[in-house]
Order: sequence, then C-alpha cells, then structure tokens
Amino acid sequence: MATSAAKRIEQLRGEIRRLDHLYYVEATPEVSDLAYDRLLEELKELEAANPQFASPDSPTQRVGDAPVDHLVQVPHSVPMLSIDNTYSREELKSYFDRTEKLLDGEPIEWVMEYKIDGVAGSIRYEGGAMTLALTRGNGDVGDDITHNIRTIRDLPLAMVGQKIPPVIEVRGEVYMTNADLADLNLRQAQSGEEPYKNTRNVTAGTIRLLDPAIAAQRKLRFFCHGVGQTDGLKAKTHIEFLREVGQLGIPPTPDVQLFPNSAAALEAVAALEEEMPELPFEVDGIVFKVNDFNQRDRLGMRSKSPRWLIAYKFERYEASTILTSITVQVGKTGTITPVANLTPVDIADTTVSRASLHNADEIERLDVREGDTVIVEKAGKIIPKVVRVEKHLRKTDLPKWTFPTECPQCESELVRDEGGVYIRCPNPSCPAQLRQRLVYFGSRTGMDIDGLGEEVVDLLMSHRLIEGYADLYRLNVDQVAALAWPKQRKGKDGAMIDVLFGQLNAEALIRGIDASRDRGLARVLSSISIRHVGPRVAKLISRVHFTIGKLMDASIDDLASIHEIGDRIAKSVVEFCSSPTGRQLFADLETVGVKLSDPEPEKIEGSPIVGKSVVVTGTLKQFKRDEIKGLIEKLGGRASSSVSKKTDFLLAGEKAGSKLEKAEKLGVKIITEDEFQAMLDNASSDSESV
Repeated sequence: MATSAAKRIEQLRGEIRRLDHLYYVEATPEVSDLAYDRLLEELKELEAANPQFASPDSPTQRVGDAPVDHLVQVPHSVPMLSIDNTYSREELKSYFDRTEKLLDGEPIEWVMEYKIDGVAGSIRYEGGAMTLALTRGNGDVGDDITHNIRTIRDLPLAMVGQKIPPVIEVRGEVYMTNADLADLNLRQAQSGEEPYKNTRNVTAGTIRLLDPAIAAQRKLRFFCHGVGQTDGLKAKTHIEFLREVGQLGIPPTPDVQLFPNSAAALEAVAALEEEMPELPFEVDGIVFKVNDFNQRDRLGMRSKSPRWLIAYKFERYEASTILTSITVQVGKTGTITPVANLTPVDIADTTVSRASLHNADEIERLDVREGDTVIVEKAGKIIPKVVRVEKHLRKTDLPKWTFPTECPQCESELVRDEGGVYIRCPNPSCPAQLRQRLVYFGSRTGMDIDGLGEEVVDLLMSHRLIEGYADLYRLNVDQVAALAWPKQRKGKDGAMIDVLFGQLNAEALIRGIDASRDRGLARVLSSISIRHVGPRVAKLISRVHFTIGKLMDASIDDLASIHEIGDRIAKSVVEFCSSPTGRQLFADLETVGVKLSDPEPEKIEGSPIVGKSVVVTGTLKQFKRDEIKGLIEKLGGRASSSVSKKTDFLLAGEKAGSKLEKAEKLGVKIITEDEFQAMLDNASSDSESV
C-alpha cells in the first residue's frame, strides 16, 4: 500500500510540475483550472495520509511556509550592481563605440533583450534546491524574501536535469502579467479594497509581504537574465548561460537576440520596439549586453555598474479611456487584425483614438469587451497598446466579443494559421489585401515609387485602373491627370469637393513608377508580399537564383540549402512561385518591362572557401570588419559570427580571445590574415587564367 502511495505521489508531483511549466513558462496550458485543482487536491490528500513521503520541493509546498515576523537582511555573496541608462539612439551608439575602443576594436557580439519592468531578485540554489531569495536592496545587502519566491510557479523548488551545479545564484526580474493584474484588481474591488495602479507596484509590495499565502494568490512570475555566485556553470557566453539555466528548469528572459556587431544591433532596435505591444508583461526598455564572458571580464566595472551592458530606456505614458468598439482590418498577407476604437484620449501630447489588439488570442487573454474601461499605454515611439482591462469598473455583464468567421471585405471564410495565432483571409484577390499590398509595393521598403501612397492607391482602385502590380506600369499621364478625388474645402463650411489630380502630380507619379522598373529581382521579391520574405531574404535568394527563370525552377530543397533560409521560408517561396497567382504575377510584370533579374554573381574558381562558414576574430591589420565580410562573400564563403562544429575556418587576427580557444578545441581550421590574403591572390589569378 505504501509503495503504491509513494508511486502515485511521485506521478502527481511530476505531472503538476509539467503542467506548471506549460502554463507559466511555455504559455500553452494543457488542462482546465478545474482539472489542475483536482490533481493538486489529490496530492495534498495523499501527502497528508502518508507524511513519511513529505518533500520540501513538492508542489503542495508552494505555500507551505508560515508567515514571517519581519524581513531579515542578508548580504549578497556577489554584489547586485545597477545598470547605466541611455534615452537616445545617439547615446546608445556612443556607448557601443566606447566599448569597442576599450577592447581595441576587436569584434563584439551583442545580446539584446527586453528590460522587463518588475523587481530585481536573486535566487540561490544549493545541490539543486532553492535555499535563499533576496531583493536587490542596496546592492550589497538585500531582504530575505524566500517565503514569497517559493510561491512563484514558474520557478522550480528543485532544479531539473542531469548536470545540476552545486551552487548557482540566478538574478532576474520578478514580475506580474497585465492580465493577472486585471484579475487581481477585480478581486480587490469585490472585497471593497483599492485597485493597484500598475504591475510593478503590486509586485514590489507582494514580494515583501510577511504572509506567503497572500503572495501565492497574486501569481507572480520570474525571468532569469543574469548570474551571481556559481560553482559548476559551464557557459562561456550569455546565450550559453540562458540555454543552460533553461535546461535546469529556470525560465530565461524571452525573445533574446544575438547580433554580430553593434551596427546590426542598432538596426534591429526599431523592429523589436514594434513587437513590444504584443507582450503580456510591461517593458520599459531594451538591454544590450556583451555576449562573451571573457570580454566582460576585461571590460570590468565602474563604481556602481558594469561596463559591458547598458539599458536603452524610453518614457512610458498611459491613460484610462473607454473602448467603444472592436473592428478588424485586413493586412497585405490576409492577416485579420482586431483594432480597439477608443474614446479619444491624450497620451504624451498625442490624441489616441485607436490601438491594435493584435490577434484573437490577445483579446481572449485580456478578456476585453466593447464598453470596457481600458488602460492604454504609449512608450517612446511605439504604437499605442491596450495594457489591460479595468474589470473592476465593468458595470454590466458585457457580452464577449467574437472574432468574425468571414472576411469583412470579400466574405471569404477565414482560416487560422496551422499551429499559429493569426487568422487570415485566404483569398489572394481580396480587395482589402490588394490595397495593402499595393501601398507596401510603392513604399520605400518596397519598390520606392515616389507619390504612390495610400490616398493615391485608393483613388486608382476606386476608378478601377489597377487590380494588380503590373497595372501600375500601364498607367499614363493623361489617364491619371483627369482623375478627381474628394477633398475637404477650406473655410467655414468644410464641404467635400472634387479636385482634379492634375497634370504635374500625374507626371511626377508616372516618373516614379517608370523609375522603379529597373530595381531588380531581389527588390521585386521583397515588395510583392510573399510571406516570410523581406529585403534580406530576397537578397540571399537572388544571389543564387538571380533570374526569375532560375527561381521558378528551384525546389524547396534548393532554396532551403541557402544559408539563413531554411524550410519554412523555402516552402513559402516555392508555393507562391508555383501557384497560378504567382505565375501570372511574374508574367504580367515581365510583360510591362519590370526587370526580374539581378547581376549574375562572379564565378569563383579555385577558392578554398566556396560554401564554407568563416568566422573572423581579433584585430586585423589589412582589413576593416565590413570589408572582410564582403571579401569572404566574394570568395563564395559565409561570414558567420560564432564558432561551432559547423565552422570551416577561423580567420584569427591579433589578440584573438575565446573564439580562438573554442576553435582549437573543436578542431576548426585556423588561418592567418596573410593566408587569407593568399587565398584572395590565388582566386584572382585563377579567374584571370580561365
């Protein structure tokens, strides 16, 4: 009997830990709350009946501590230092330049991660078991909050995995999601208590509570982004560290990106900012860190902060308003995006009347309904975001908003991406998709057609002059000049009147369209809204398949073999090119004289690095970093940023550090700058003799 009880207890503990990880870390709950509660209740009953099998790391012990009398201050084994901040791209670039100068110009890989707006904490594990959790305090001494941190369900009470380090302190952010704050405020209102203003304030208060039972009800969470004292940690870089702690069961900070240099990191800031509104938690900036631990050691510390990281922060502003209605808009690839229409409210000197709700899952997570009072946030240059619903102010039983099943424009039945969150209109001829595709086609990131903006696209479509990209190249000046569009007349009445497009405007538009005919294949591919194909992917493809004929004949395997492409992108491109829509599109563009080829890459005879992966490290005498990358690609190689088993050559300059050591351990062929120059000379002489 005791054996069967022990077996069932271990089964339940393992299953509950797995479900906790799915819910809190992976955000993919597998069972209902009721089913989860039944498992937990069964475990409690079995443990009560069999106390000999009690364990401090059991899920039932999340709230097993008695309230403490007061918080005890404990010294940090390794100080928790602060982070320097910057508020502009110019200051950020200056920081990168200073750091590179301190390392004598050697290449630096940069890690970019969200600066989550929570409360810093340090959690210590000994022998795999959680033993101590502290606030940052003054950096040298923090408050003991172990009793409350043990209630956080995405943190293991005992680490998992085969190679658990004897001692490890993980540093990170304790935080609360916006949806959990909305639910907490509803409970606060129902009990007659004041609601909390934001997630950070409630998190800071919760971790300092004396009673862990209250903390358990508030669903705090944790992301690891740093390390204190360790014994047995193998990671040599930040990316390796995050991977290693993840394997131990500790949730690492999400969506971390690695860049080969500061220029690439700066270029990616805007894209990361655009993704922030979809996050379920609050973010007040982006943190940049030197990836290599050896380089960090050499950069050292200032008096209060390390030299190897910086936070790029932006001011956050928010306001309360009413969500009057939810509508949907159709994107250029058919994505149906729900939009919150708001009672206009001023936020950071901007009047906000609309905000994206992103997708159906976001609406479900927020539990947002028409008529709700919502908190809208604007941070820096980021588009307005509905942060949460003030459920405690919901006066009536508002009906849930249901996602449409048909496209609002063409009435096609909508479909959800397989394994994804987006719902799309599958009709490539949908007028709403066509409008968005044409607007993007004319944009700077598209074919860069001067004068082809949203209003002009609407005007041309309303007169049925364009039904596809090729129709743009069939327009003439007289045809466009004679068009009339409604404009609001200046003056007291503000009446709408028809205004001719005019000769000068028409001539300018046709000039812009004609100038775009010769942009080339890569530009066309990135402009016609093929899913997963942007400017960089298009360039990678056109370097190999540099004519439309070659591309149309390419298979999924052909495209997937191109470095950085992969199966998903390859499948998307081949499916588009082989579809009736794609074939007709390219045929039409060719008919109207749009260039569908790029220059044929130089054939490299005798180069030993054709198709090879090459990593550059250390300081070079003869080449600049951008120059060496271009030369590697000219020789038919791939310039990579990190050493792995797949690296074919390491080009080592002076003061080569950890990458050289790693290459030697992995048996990667190491070449000098002179040897690389010899490759250039040999390749050059071979091509001349052909």
